Amino acid sequence: MHFDLLIKGGEVVNPGGQSGRLDIGIRRNRVAAIEPNIPAESAAQVVDASGQIVTPGLIDLHTHVYQHVTFWGIHADPVAARSGVTTWLDVGSAGAFNVLGFREYIARPSVSRLYALLNISSIGLTAMTGELANIEYCDVDLCVKLIEQNPDLLLGVKARIDRNTTRGTGLEPLRRARTAADRVHRPLMVHIGGGPPSLNEVLDLMRPGDILTHCFTGHDMRIIDDTGVLLAAAKRAWDSGIILDIGHGAGSFSFETAEKLIDAGHKPDVISTDIHQMSILGPLYDMPTCLSKFLALGMSLEEVIAAATVRAAAAMGMADEIGTLRVDALADVALFRILEGDFPFYDVHMNQRNGKQLLRNTMTIINGRELPRSADGPIAPWIELSENQTNLVARGHSPDKLAVTHCC
Repeated sequence: MHFDLLIKGGEVVNPGGQSGRLDIGIRRNRVAAIEPNIPAESAAQVVDASGQIVTPGLIDLHTHVYQHVTFWGIHADPVAARSGVTTWLDVGSAGAFNVLGFREYIARPSVSRLYALLNISSIGLTAMTGELANIEYCDVDLCVKLIEQNPDLLLGVKARIDRNTTRGTGLEPLRRARTAADRVHRPLMVHIGGGPPSLNEVLDLMRPGDILTHCFTGHDMRIIDDTGVLLAAAKRAWDSGIILDIGHGAGSFSFETAEKLIDAGHKPDVISTDIHQMSILGPLYDMPTCLSKFLALGMSLEEVIAAATVRAAAAMGMADEIGTLRVDALADVALFRILEGDFPFYDVHMNQRNGKQLLRNTMTIINGRELPRSADGPIAPWIELSENQTNLVARGHSPDKLAVTHCC
């Protein structure tokens, strides 16, 4: 059998599939073989993955990549090349008024796979916040019409529900988002933060298959009580099939919440970044850094990879094509080295926890082709730095002081 690309000698971490010391043969844009000791001469190009882990291309279930149009947007491809993320779900950057621009100018020219959830607010996230303050923008019929016209791109509905986004409209935007999601038979993702409304009111309007993002927030809509115990309403929702997603971001991940839940056996379904022009500068930085925080919290390597691949793919309804390394699946692959050391990590409140491992991406492959690294666009600050500089950035030193250029 002849391959266009052969990834040889790596340790494959493929949750739910074949794992171990395996080679991966790729023909065109599909995985063609996963076997030990595939001959190097059988491929036109060989990637030496010795000493590295090889995973399915990572899937980021919560991102903002509507660059230059919305407040939050970043350029996906340069970050993908340095992070191993091959599929991005933009959640609510676009609303009905501007989603066709997202298709034409962002999704279409992107090498990365881009999908979106449509904001129930027709203006999307053009501004920093307050998109739900004018209830007239929450047009159910228009939201449904755009999703029905773009089913290949728009996988569901997004609503950010907290006191900063609703500004007096209460639960009505969420009720309208619920109606829109039900009409198109697609999931609803709900952002939580600081109430009002209350978490219980939000959960009452969510259904199995919906996604609660920022699930490990430290704000007053958090899913634990003051003693650290999982709230009964949150447990019922989780048990019913509502998906709990991290959505780290710049204001939505708390080590305290995470430790209490994980120590009690409550691990997140999906680990996503909520990467945007503010969180990319830290303390989030990128997906490998985010996953490394959960290694520090006691999750295993296979668990964190599963939460950013197969589980995210299932939440998107795309488990047959992405998030897995199996014969005939799309050839999206990520390679990593695991750095060993003493790495301080920070949550959004700048609370520090130390970890012994840091995932560092070395190659991102999409559709069977390596995505070249470039200096364009925002990057994770430590990707091209020495190990000493890596430790400095991890400790919270400004990347600007280390002569790393960012574009936001």
